[in-house]
Amino acid sequence: MNTKKSVIDSPQREAMRIAGDKVYGERTIDVRYPWTGEVVATVPKATLDDVRRAFKIARDYKPTLTRHERYKILMKAGDLIAARLHEIARLITLESGLCIKDTLYEVGRASDVLLFAAQQALVDDGQSFSCDLTHHGKSRRVHTMREPMMGVISAITPFNHPLNQVIHKVAPSVATNNRMVLKPTEKTPLAALLLADVLYEAGLPPPMLSVITGDPAEIADEMLTNEHVDVVTFTGGVPIGKYIAGKAVYKRQILELGGNDPIVVMDDADIAKAADLAASGSYKNSGQRCTAVKRIFAHEKIAPQFTEALLAKTRAWTYGDPLDPKVDMGTVIDERSAMLFERRVNDAIAQGARLLHGNVRDGASYSPTLIDRVRGEMEVVREETFGPVSPVMTFTDVDDAIRQVNSTAYGLSSGVCTQRLDVIMRFVKELNVGSVNVWEVPGYRLEVTPFGGIKDSGTGVKEGVQECCKAFTNVKTYSLPW
Repeated sequence: MNTKKSVIDSPQREAMRIAGDKVYGERTIDVRYPWTGEVVATVPKATLDDVRRAFKIARDYKPTLTRHERYKILMKAGDLIAARLHEIARLITLESGLCIKDTLYEVGRASDVLLFAAQQALVDDGQSFSCDLTHHGKSRRVHTMREPMMGVISAITPFNHPLNQVIHKVAPSVATNNRMVLKPTEKTPLAALLLADVLYEAGLPPPMLSVITGDPAEIADEMLTNEHVDVVTFTGGVPIGKYIAGKAVYKRQILELGGNDPIVVMDDADIAKAADLAASGSYKNSGQRCTAVKRIFAHEKIAPQFTEALLAKTRAWTYGDPLDPKVDMGTVIDERSAMLFERRVNDAIAQGARLLHGNVRDGASYSPTLIDRVRGEMEVVREETFGPVSPVMTFTDVDDAIRQVNSTAYGLSSGVCTQRLDVIMRFVKELNVGSVNVWEVPGYRLEVTPFGGIKDSGTGVKEGVQECCKAFTNVKTYSLPW
């Protein structure tokens, strides 16, 4: 019997924006609070005709917003979100099970994304070239300008950051005067719907952004193949990303497909600081980040001391009721995911790993979990374990660390803990990843900086506000006599 406290009769209930207040007949999707399993909202279950109509509306609309108008819309949206910080954070917690600490941070990040996108809207991003640079040249100048896509951007987002994953696609679309049809995951659609309302309130013409909620088995292919789509931008798992790559074919694709990110702790590292980074990198956002620490490599000379320090951090990491402001970690997205993490850890233990803490599951609640004596062939580190698991592995020297880090199919990000510049530069040059963070978690970045991976982590097309604005535009070249 579920004895967890209901959220339905909470005194804050009336402050929530619930997307399913209207009645849509039988074509609705329930949104459940992972902590209790309660239905907290219903959203429409779109048909293929709904999706096609959304793309046609977007394609037929011709945006005329000036740079300054786009700037004002994005800045106002940021102010509106900041003013509703606690309300929006609570909404995200109810649809995702993420603890309120994490969702407050996420809403703060969303304001940063809007700020950077607003600034990007003002950037004069053209270039100019003299044409008399060789003996074949003429007295002319070549100029470039960036234009929005001729067609529509199709965006598909995952559950792990219900607002931030969405806003990283929507804000650059607005900044570049594009039109977008967005399908958030059916697991966490509420923040996306709220964001659309905020942008409309800030002055965005509604045809520039449509949000479609529905069953991916029914509508996902249309999001990829619709005749009006010019760009498909997707964040999610590798199998779906590879399916998109094959299905969308000739359309521009921006695929961010997750990671198996390491943190490497050398024998000269500050052990307490490295343990703190490993714990926060593993457990924040319930470990559900493509850049979460998913493999921990400790030099064999300091592995016992480091593991003890990490064990103390893990024991101190509280988990439970996501709405409790004192709790460090809420649930994972659903019970099925929690069962997968439990099974992978049990398999690793059966193969010789040692459980030091955790591996406790109750529905979608899964404890911070620390294991050591882990080997690379174990599924818990061979695959992307998208939850709060800290697997500790050892290495002998820099060459061994680089070999083990690069042994995975993924190549998104990494963290490195060492004081030696020569070792740092070896990792920077030789790790097959999109980014290397020294004395930081793999997930560290600014919202404006280039972000993305290689190998199974993505196609090399970067995200981040600045790079996304480039990917959402076409370069036109023209020349003039001078």
